[in-house]
Amino acid sequence: MQICPYLEYSFSILGKKWNGLILHYLSLCENGSAHFSDIKRDLTDITSRALSLKLTELIDYGLIEKKVTAEPAVTISYDLTDKGHSLTAALVPIQKWAQQYENPSRKEE
Repeated sequence: MQICPYLEYSFSILGKKWNGLILHYLSLCENGSAHFSDIKRDLTDITSRALSLKLTELIDYGLIEKKVTAEPAVTISYDLTDKGHSLTAALVPIQKWAQQYENPSRKEE
């Protein structure tokens, strides 16, 4: 039996810690865009180094893009691409599945 290469590709992205949560976070933001400090503040358990690495990884996958605005001061935002938006739509059924089967009283290890 051969594993589906498309499913394997999907899990190569979503199977890595933080990737799915970062994409979901951006999908909840206005225009699918947020600053590094906003993401870091709201994903409280991620380190700055890990967030930086994950954002770069998601850029390399073409799921987000880094936008630099120079006026009036330099600001950097991370925005979902069309490819990223389409993947976040696929996360909705996964979220509904988890709501149905995850025990909310389970403690994180």
